[in-house]
Amino acid sequence: MSNPRSTKLHIAMFPWFAFGHITPYLHLSNKLTERGHRVSFLLPKGAQAKVEHLILYPNLIHFYPLLVPSVDRLPPGAETASDVPLPLRGHLCVAFDQTQDQVQTILSTLKPDFIFFDFSPWMPALAHQIGSKAICYSIVTPATQALKVPTKEKPEDMTVEDFMQPPPGYRPSCVRIKSKDHEIAQLKVFAKALGTEMSLYVRITYGLIWSDALAYRTYHEFEGPYCDYLKQHYAKPVLLTGPVLPKAPATKLDEKWTNWLCNFKQGTVVYCAFGSQNKLQKDQFQELLLGFELCGQPFLVALSTPDGCATIEEAFPEGFEERVKGRGWVYGGWVPQTLILEHPSVGCSVTHCGYGSMWESLFSDCQIVCVPYLGDQIVGARLMVEELKVAVEVEREDNGWISKESLSKAIVSVMDEDSEIAGLVKYNHAKLKEELTSEGMQERYLDTFIQNLQGLMD
Repeated sequence: MSNPRSTKLHIAMFPWFAFGHITPYLHLSNKLTERGHRVSFLLPKGAQAKVEHLILYPNLIHFYPLLVPSVDRLPPGAETASDVPLPLRGHLCVAFDQTQDQVQTILSTLKPDFIFFDFSPWMPALAHQIGSKAICYSIVTPATQALKVPTKEKPEDMTVEDFMQPPPGYRPSCVRIKSKDHEIAQLKVFAKALGTEMSLYVRITYGLIWSDALAYRTYHEFEGPYCDYLKQHYAKPVLLTGPVLPKAPATKLDEKWTNWLCNFKQGTVVYCAFGSQNKLQKDQFQELLLGFELCGQPFLVALSTPDGCATIEEAFPEGFEERVKGRGWVYGGWVPQTLILEHPSVGCSVTHCGYGSMWESLFSDCQIVCVPYLGDQIVGARLMVEELKVAVEVEREDNGWISKESLSKAIVSVMDEDSEIAGLVKYNHAKLKEELTSEGMQERYLDTFIQNLQGLMD
């Protein structure tokens, strides 16, 4: 019998049309091609130029650009989630589904061994028709999907009230949604039919139900009980790739950052970033800046320019710039986050708990303050704060508002050397980091992942 490790696989990738999905699929593609497997990557035509630079083995990754149809109410030329305001995302789902014929034509010719997908519930049937296996590769924490397994016969019948109750057999865990208005509002977005469309929840859940296996970008050491719960509930294999973060760039941190950061004592700077998708309203943006000012630490804040402002500076509170001169820097552009978190002056990471940023914070030595926005970010924050106790979460008011006092209090609670909570999360974080960064762990996970895929071929 031939050594299964010598069987080279051909894998097609079809992530949801958003860079937050395309990018992790590309990072995994790099790891697969590094081991000699072939990848065919389907994505919107205009997105290709924006992600091509991430590819490490161009001879083994082939892009198949798709024409995204123009759908009623979508901005002209819109192709990915970043081109579409949140209320219109449902129309992007319609356009996404309308690429099905193009996708079928490409995949019927390629006949890959596996098709990785996340938001296309029609993919498993298409895969089985051409003799491929469909792997539902989710880029969010498994804890989110474990919390929301359908407890009714049809996923369509699940209500917001159902989501508020942990499903039967879900481990007695602190990881859950609280009954605050803004968290319930997040669930409503998830459970609401998008336009004429099925809800995001139904779309994702049918993908989980009909796929051949589920795959997640995590370690069993981090989220094992949730992975085991999903395996039992959906009665199918759950494969783990590990977080598959890209290697830290070989480049050094640019002088414009180091010149500023090295003005401060070790571990004193508070760094904040909420991802490119989170656009704050001007009043909340200003309140957060006042919170950073209030905490008394030096701070580097990388946030998108708020809605309705042409530049980030015009959104500053009155007199703010003069008052924080020399100790606070608010930056509206792209920031080399991994390198900044590694800088010795940086001691605290204020994060929205997007899954990639969550891992970057865990792999750093920084204290972690969570300010989650979307549903999966809320669950990720609860996992880190309530269960693993490696972080703190900023308290919001019922309507979701974050006061300057609340932000400042959370930062001070982890940065004050005499604070009991600071010592606790620092100790727990260091212990978890040691386990998650042990020598060769990521590569072992990928080797096992590929062996498991090869096992599914038999």
